[in-house]
Amino acid sequence: MPNTRTISKLIFVFALTFIFTVQAQEQTKKLKRPSSRVGISSVDTFVRESFDLYDKVYMYEGYALAGTSLSDDDIDVLEIALDDLLNLSNSAPNVLSDIDGAGFLKQSKATLQLNRAKKALAYSIKTAKKLLSENKRSEDSDEESESETSTEGNSENTPQGESTSDQNETEETAEATNVSENLEIYSKFDFVPGDKLLYFDDFSQDFIGDFPSKWNTNGTGEVVKVNNVEGNWFEVKSGYNIFYIPLLDEALPEEYTIEFDVLTSGLDRQTSSTAVMQVIVDDNDGFGKGTDLVQVSIPFCQYAAIDVNIQNKKNGKREIYSNLGADLRDAVLNQPHVSIAVNKQRFRMWVNERKYVDVPRLVPEKKLQFIKFALIQLKDGKDRVFIRNLKVAEGGVDLRRKLMSEGRISTNGILFDSGSATIQPQSYGIIRQISQVLVQDTSIKLNIIGHTDADGADDANLKLSKARADAVKTALITIYKISGDRLQTDGKGETQPVGDNSTSDGKAQNRRVEFVKI
Repeated sequence: MPNTRTISKLIFVFALTFIFTVQAQEQTKKLKRPSSRVGISSVDTFVRESFDLYDKVYMYEGYALAGTSLSDDDIDVLEIALDDLLNLSNSAPNVLSDIDGAGFLKQSKATLQLNRAKKALAYSIKTAKKLLSENKRSEDSDEESESETSTEGNSENTPQGESTSDQNETEETAEATNVSENLEIYSKFDFVPGDKLLYFDDFSQDFIGDFPSKWNTNGTGEVVKVNNVEGNWFEVKSGYNIFYIPLLDEALPEEYTIEFDVLTSGLDRQTSSTAVMQVIVDDNDGFGKGTDLVQVSIPFCQYAAIDVNIQNKKNGKREIYSNLGADLRDAVLNQPHVSIAVNKQRFRMWVNERKYVDVPRLVPEKKLQFIKFALIQLKDGKDRVFIRNLKVAEGGVDLRRKLMSEGRISTNGILFDSGSATIQPQSYGIIRQISQVLVQDTSIKLNIIGHTDADGADDANLKLSKARADAVKTALITIYKISGDRLQTDGKGETQPVGDNSTSDGKAQNRRVEFVKI
């Protein structure tokens, strides 16, 4: 006869089999959120966020079973949730590495909770994709029905031998640093800002506490002063379907650049892994995302390295959705400068001097007109994000040919710390192109001329403009090994303005550096 221990084992195995069978049959039974914390910050945050998103998707369980169609608001909720789910899922390997040094009991508890969280994520991703896919098929079916009805009603207008589908296919064609530091980084930095200013806002013309006059939103925000940081900053708020839109006077051209500074406060290991700033360029002038768009998401999470997400839509259909390896945890804490270059369909993004995105056909061929900012999953009152110095400019391709053919160029893309001749790191892409001209044609000599806006005393601005020209010369000599006897410098101060010094746009145009062949 079998002994007591053997019988106990058989009963235990039978019980497990019964439990798993029941679970397999009850697909719609809601997963239970863990009632206690593990005590490992990244694990607890991952588990909490997984179940927060799970709860958001689970409420649509009945839709999936009944085949109920989704409203536009439902679709927005699920699309955003799916983006967050995929980002969170990608952070799982980093979270697993955080339990290695914990004790055995804590590791065991963490593993159990992570497995439960991953199960919740897997369900949520599968359900969200299924609902969105079924909704898309339903829309396509409705469109086909409308198309068929339209074709039947206008059959006499369709040329013989040409189907309606053929016709449709035809129609859908950091902190500032001296030039002696980080020389290798600067020498490879290849961002070149546009040379025709379309928009600039440093919020210097706005009153503290007001919403900035050159922006629009369906949310809230205000211009603020921040301790120990220069200038006015625009504090934007987190929220689903909340957008901040700079009011551009001109339509975006085929080739342009976008630059801005970011300041953060309150980010820590409790900040969500799905906390991001979305920068969107699309064809929709309202508070929503267009049918044609390009979007990049900059992560703020601190407990794990979260990828930079890029995506696009063309004619309402997502073509590219990718997560690109990155670790921006330190960068987002230290007032980073973000630079974006759009050259027709090519999209590139740098944070400080490092390039994180370079995709040749990310931007839809359809001309996009509107720039939007959105913050997602930041905790209100704790995680704070500010932006400043938003600059949009046409061009950003190649200043070298213009200098070679015309003998001179003027650029406001070489930036300096306020009131000083310290070159800001994001300026070295232009200086690099100037060096390439000098290397290619060793007979060329240049006069470097600095200009300032009208803030401050005349004599101080004259001295400052000369010092800035000298700083550019020093950079060319030190970093790019250009002989000093090929370079001269001069400063004109505020004496030759090209813009209105009473506006932030005009001041930005006047702060410039010229390069003139001698």
